[in-house]
Amino acid sequence: MDKQPHGRMPNMALAIERTLNHPHKTMEKAMSSDHTVPHNQVNKSNIRQRGVTLVEMLVVVFIIGLVGAIAIQNLAPEQQRALKRKAGADIRIIETALEGYHLDMLSYPTTNQGLTALQTVPENALRKEQYRPGGYLRNLPDDPWGNPYQYRFPGERSIFDVYSLGADGEPGGEGQNADIGNWQDR
Repeated sequence: MDKQPHGRMPNMALAIERTLNHPHKTMEKAMSSDHTVPHNQVNKSNIRQRGVTLVEMLVVVFIIGLVGAIAIQNLAPEQQRALKRKAGADIRIIETALEGYHLDMLSYPTTNQGLTALQTVPENALRKEQYRPGGYLRNLPDDPWGNPYQYRFPGERSIFDVYSLGADGEPGGEGQNADIGNWQDR
């Protein structure tokens, strides 16, 4: 093709060259340019607009980290409340199983027999023939902090005490370390 002075091609010639090199583009799209582009030269301003700078990426990573830190800080107290609610729900299930045991056996398991009496017949049980086949609990759960639930009969705070020692696994405590028992409003 003939070039005009200064190495520039007229719009029509540029449109034809674009169409030949890119047949999937229509002639109308190729001719839509109002200006001439230097032949065989890359427009450097388009390259800058396509890329993302390192500073921009660092800003985005910083913002994501900041939002994540705020979210974790706000969700941590909710997780502790959820663990306490789960302990309360587990205790209610164990209470129900103990009441079923009491109906069949006419007494609650002793402290020595413990909560395992809800899964297997205690050896020294007086009414073994009344024990429910399969027991009263399929699985004896641990508290949400991985410790076994505690049981005491006769109880100090109610007929029997079923409780978790909280996150620290020690009697007493406050906050997440406080004991959670069947004597409390849940």
